[in-house]
Amino acid sequence: MTLICIEEHAIDRSIVEAAGPVLAREAPYLRAQSSSAFPVQPGPDRRPAVDIDHANRLGVDLGPGRIQRMDEHGIDLQIVSWTSPIQLVPDEVAIALCRSANDRLADAVAARPDRLQGMAALPWQQPAAAVDELDRAVTELGLRGVLILGRPGAGFLDDLVYRPVLERIAALRVPLYVHPFYPIPQVQQAYYAGFNDKVSAELALGAWGWHHEAGVHVLRLILAGVFEQLPELQVVSGHWGEMVPFYLSRLDDVLSPGDTGLSRTITEIYRSNVWVTPSGMFHRPQFDFVRTVIGLDRVIWSTDYPFVRLEGTQEFLDELDITPGEREQITQGNAERLFRLGEV
Repeated sequence: MTLICIEEHAIDRSIVEAAGPVLAREAPYLRAQSSSAFPVQPGPDRRPAVDIDHANRLGVDLGPGRIQRMDEHGIDLQIVSWTSPIQLVPDEVAIALCRSANDRLADAVAARPDRLQGMAALPWQQPAAAVDELDRAVTELGLRGVLILGRPGAGFLDDLVYRPVLERIAALRVPLYVHPFYPIPQVQQAYYAGFNDKVSAELALGAWGWHHEAGVHVLRLILAGVFEQLPELQVVSGHWGEMVPFYLSRLDDVLSPGDTGLSRTITEIYRSNVWVTPSGMFHRPQFDFVRTVIGLDRVIWSTDYPFVRLEGTQEFLDELDITPGEREQITQGNAERLFRLGEV
């Protein structure tokens, strides 16, 4: 079995440092992710997150250490993306930092193209520059897609200011990975504050809040008619679709095409333009539900490295009640098709 994983991250310290003032102002609770007095222990049905400081150290490596950990857990290819918030850095350094990060990722891919491919970061705060960097990253550097970490700015990607970027992504036939990040401060305070630091932070982030926000991000693209206007645009949604698949039937019941002005139901658009990946959430009931509602032709594997433990990846896949053809589809075939891995 060839195993391709597509939500596998790297960290650019220069971007993180430049974004520091905004992060400190808008999400100071991020530091509470660093440790837990009562860490969850790994087990057959438990896949706790890696300590964030250790994950950050692992994420910097794009060389032999990463390849070694892939070998240890039977991962043949990672499609690597930056989880560094480039859209939060000052405008005057955003383009240079983005180019540097994409160059570094392209160099790592060139060194081991059999083991690594990449997704570009874009300076979303400058949409025209984002189009230029997208063209360079895909046509010159050979990167295979784009990842956005959270919101592109104060709003979401359905804002018309970002339409030229989405149009170019669709024209280049590369996917857009919509990854979660922290919610706006007003939402964090109103919905998630009031508990101890660790609980308030994680409730707003990886336990719940940022998954909900990332799901809303994809829904807004659907409801704004982006996929009807850009039918070639393909989006990837991690963590089993960031809650959305579990409410598609409810969305269709409440928001019909007559309400939305769309030509199809929300579910129909989702099934034609959104791909789902587990992001290391290897829980059988979630897999079974997504298999039934979305279909395995829209599922691609991922481990959320380095933020989730790699142990158990192969074992989970081996225990699934699927045919060899279906296993090949979700571990290799779908990724090759979406990211056009057979093309130069």
